[in-house]
Amino acid sequence: MNTRPEIPSVKSTILVVDDHPTNLKLITELLSFEGYTVCGAVDAESALELLTKMTPELILMDIALPGMDGLTLTRKLKAEVLRVPVFIVALTAFAMKGDEQKALDAGCDAYISKPIDTRRILPQIAEFIEQTWRRRQQLC
Repeated sequence: MNTRPEIPSVKSTILVVDDHPTNLKLITELLSFEGYTVCGAVDAESALELLTKMTPELILMDIALPGMDGLTLTRKLKAEVLRVPVFIVALTAFAMKGDEQKALDAGCDAYISKPIDTRRILPQIAEFIEQTWRRRQQLC
């Protein structure tokens, strides 16, 4: 018996929240090339606006955002905004001791430090999305 969740054959939607144009472009192009639908936001406010119009399977969240930082946005999303489970991954150039735990404590489901390893990110993305679908199926 197959216990794996039924994952849609259509590639998932990913929201990338990053205020650095080069990082946003790199991740967006990489994921788009793989067939994902990718939306980008440069700050918390634009991410919140996008989330009124879409429900991504994954959010890649920069921690150091102008205005509301990524950890505060994650707390807000987990507490108030998200209607269904969404996997949130902290992306940060801050790889200091304790930073990963701070991200997890804020509600992030995983942590990836920058610079992004383009050889590892795609399998990680696929696993994160699979986890989102498992969580959503548990709600049914």
